[in-house]
Amino acid sequence: MNGQRFNGKVAVVTGGNSGIGLGVAKAYAGEGASVVITGRDEKTLRAAFRRRLTIPCEVMICPADEIFEVARNKPGEGGRGTSDRRIFLTVMAEAPSHRPKLPIYAPARKDWEVNIVSVRGILVLSLWRPMRQNSLYPNQVVEKLFGVKTTTRTWNTIEKALKILASTGTSAL
Repeated sequence: MNGQRFNGKVAVVTGGNSGIGLGVAKAYAGEGASVVITGRDEKTLRAAFRRRLTIPCEVMICPADEIFEVARNKPGEGGRGTSDRRIFLTVMAEAPSHRPKLPIYAPARKDWEVNIVSVRGILVLSLWRPMRQNSLYPNQVVEKLFGVKTTTRTWNTIEKALKILASTGTSAL
C-alpha cells in the first residue's frame, strides 16, 4: 500500500499488537491514517510495532484509562469549545520532567492562540484559537515547552475513539 486514501482519518484497531489486528493497523497506516491500537500489554505492543511495521513512524502509547479519566472531566462542556476555540488533546512521547504553572497562553494572554489548561501524565489538554494565517498549533507549543515529541488530535476525534473503545469493553465513560 503506501497510498493516502485515509490521510487525515483516525483508525481505531482493537487487538492490534498481533495477528489480524496488527495487519489491519498496518494497512490503515500504509494508507495514511493515524492509527490508535488497543492492546493489553504495552511492551508487547511496542515490540509488535518495531518488528512488523515497515513504514517509519513515531509510536506513542497511552493507556486508554488515562484518556477516559480526562474525558470524565468533560472538557467539551461549559462553553470552552466553541466555533472559534477548539479543544485538543496532545499525547507526549514521555512524561515531562517539570510541571509548569497553568494555564499557559501562547503567544500572549490577550492574543493567545494556544491555551494549555491541563497536564496529566503524558496528556495535555488545550484550547486552540487561530488568530492568523500561520497560527501556532498545540503540538508546537507543547513540544517547545516540554522538549518531547507529540501527537495532537481534536477533542471530537478523541470522543469518537472513546466511544469505539467503550463499545469494545476496553473501559467505560
